[in-house]
Amino acid sequence: MKVSARLRKGYAHTVTFEHHTLIVDEPQESGGADTGPRPTALLGMSLASCTAITIEMYADRKQWDVGDLEVDVDYELDPKGTSRFDVTLKLPTTLNDEQVERLRVMAGRCPVHRVLKGEVEITDRVERV
Repeated sequence: MKVSARLRKGYAHTVTFEHHTLIVDEPQESGGADTGPRPTALLGMSLASCTAITIEMYADRKQWDVGDLEVDVDYELDPKGTSRFDVTLKLPTTLNDEQVERLRVMAGRCPVHRVLKGEVEITDRVERV
């Protein structure tokens, strides 16, 4: 997979993946124009959306009705220490305890969750254009 970020204006960048485009920026208090979410917010958004989709897919296979599923992610990022993500699943009361526990376990199996909990290798390189 390849994602590209290209400067728009100030700190705002157009981020593209395949045929999808987002604008990412910094808030005004950080010198941006707040024309889109900040990069660190995208991380939380990725975890919330991936968790929700994973739960929906699992529930669909089991034919469980999860209603208007909502996933909230509260997070604190600490580049020098331990970052913390609190994921809250908002599930209907019609699900029994066993179903709820199974969905909680499945939430932890979403690809973004697994990447965040696993080892990550990043290689930086420069190309002059």
